[in-house]
Amino acid sequence: MRNSPAVIVHSDHPEAALAELRQRHPEFAFSGCDSYAGLPEAVAEAEARIVYTIRFAGSPGYPRQALVDSPTVKWVAVGGSGTDHLRPWDPARVTVTNAAGVAADMMAEYALGMMLAFTLGLPRFGRAQRGRQWIDGKVEPIEGKTLLIVGLGKTGQATARRAKALGVATLGVRARPQPTACVDEVHGVADLPGLWPRADFVLCSVPLTEETRGLIGAAAFAAMKPSAVLIDVSRGGIVAEAALLDALSSNRIKGAALDVFATEPLPAGHPLWGLDNVLITPHCSAVYDGWEARSVRLFSDNLSRYCAGRPLTNVVDPVRGY
Repeated sequence: MRNSPAVIVHSDHPEAALAELRQRHPEFAFSGCDSYAGLPEAVAEAEARIVYTIRFAGSPGYPRQALVDSPTVKWVAVGGSGTDHLRPWDPARVTVTNAAGVAADMMAEYALGMMLAFTLGLPRFGRAQRGRQWIDGKVEPIEGKTLLIVGLGKTGQATARRAKALGVATLGVRARPQPTACVDEVHGVADLPGLWPRADFVLCSVPLTEETRGLIGAAAFAAMKPSAVLIDVSRGGIVAEAALLDALSSNRIKGAALDVFATEPLPAGHPLWGLDNVLITPHCSAVYDGWEARSVRLFSDNLSRYCAGRPLTNVVDPVRGY
């Protein structure tokens, strides 16, 4: 074992992160890995104790076993918020942290922007513009609408703050209900059947776990208002896509803004592409200039805590998913 603890930075372009980390933490031996295929060998060769990792090429083929089953890796620092690609892991064997909060404000702006897109009728006006059609139209205020936030983590709370500023009523659901700033009502998951009919907008911002898989399905869509809009910034699999497709195709709900899908990239032949009441983005609601630098700084701060023997921030429970 090397005298300096070995740390691997695993991303598609690790150079900038390595430069910053080496300057701030000379007590560690840093090295980089820029592929999925090369990570197992890199971990074994360095006898890495800590790995900072970004899921930069999707979940299929992600080398989770090289991390959660390694005899040397004791801490996996995920550069994003989702950790479903690492599950399951033994928390007695390896600690997993994430960078939850780094993109919360940006994701909240995405959610609010999608809400406004539908109240302002932008999908319909966009179609008319592309067809060079001058149509009758009107817009509607967002004030007085009701937003149901399924998942009151950092993103959900950031969205609630922005929504309240525009006069939107906010309902929230979290595993352990407790009073939450800017949320008018906080409920448990068991209360969802009674909340679906009240919502003009539904924001899905929960982690993907066995408990949340398929959480928003046919029963939920059947209970929603015909004017309801779903906004999904969570993970593919939480919303049942077949049920969503049926609800959108039959105008059971007004529309959806989707940033995540069960299969990514979304296949070119997928019927969601052809629906006029859907806005599709390529899993980018958390991607903005500077997010990686903020994530690395969070990891760097956690390294300082590690050196001082203090508890790490953003430790993830493998069962709860956050």
